[in-house]
Amino acid sequence: MALTDNTRGALLMAASMAAFTFNDACMKALAGDMHFLQALALRGILTTTVLVGITYASGGFAVRISGRDWGLLALRTGCEVLAALLFLSALFHMPLANLSAILQALPLTVTLAGALVFREKIGWRRLTAILVGFVGVLLIVRPGAEGFTIYSVYGVLSVLAVTVRDLAVRRMAASVPSTLTALLAAAGVTLLGAGGLFFVDWVTPTPLDLAKLAGAAVFVIAGYLTVVMAMRVGEVAVVAPFRYFSLVVALVLGYVVFGDWPTPLTLLGALIVVGTGLFTLYREARLGRVRKVRPPAR
Repeated sequence: MALTDNTRGALLMAASMAAFTFNDACMKALAGDMHFLQALALRGILTTTVLVGITYASGGFAVRISGRDWGLLALRTGCEVLAALLFLSALFHMPLANLSAILQALPLTVTLAGALVFREKIGWRRLTAILVGFVGVLLIVRPGAEGFTIYSVYGVLSVLAVTVRDLAVRRMAASVPSTLTALLAAAGVTLLGAGGLFFVDWVTPTPLDLAKLAGAAVFVIAGYLTVVMAMRVGEVAVVAPFRYFSLVVALVLGYVVFGDWPTPLTLLGALIVVGTGLFTLYREARLGRVRKVRPPAR
């Protein structure tokens, strides 16, 4: 039975979100073995090398890019680096599912930022959904509660960094290659990790550590490629909601691999964030303004 483009797109998006989450799990599994900046540098070397080959093979280096777009690429890369720093700092100290739940607020922040920065109109329904979604984030983070730490704040700030990154992408010309954009982001994140090596103690990786790093590199590259394929194959309105599959995978991996299970309040907050995000995507689909929301740097 032949699959429709929308079905293929949905499956690719689900695969992409699973790949990104498996990457997160591989990186988190290194938390007791080395500093996250060292892990970032080593994984980045593998990831950047592969993306250079993919960009060259696809002709990404031959495309002429305007000065304006180079500026936007620089802004996007800077935000990617900041998001990676914040996200991985949080990942090494927070339960995987909790951090993944916070990231589900991304469609809400992008929609709100589009209204504030680009003066895009959002009706009272979507505005209400955004505000309710932020209440869900507060239930996950719970400022003032016993489990609240600075790393919870890092998780929220990583969402804000990714929001600015996505706003920069929306201003780029369509001719800017996705492969080059991903390569610059990977290179920037790798340089962040390499620079951090001057400030952390080097740990010689064990064969198991190298296997985790290789797994993380494979999964993050697979995530980048499949998310682009998903957006190009199916209708965004159909494909985009499947990004929430990452939360399901994070819940399973968090429990099976790390023995973590969110509290009832965290799960309630996650359900609120996902529900309001789906409603926002639905409303934007009705209005013909669904955006291509990309995951944050891992």
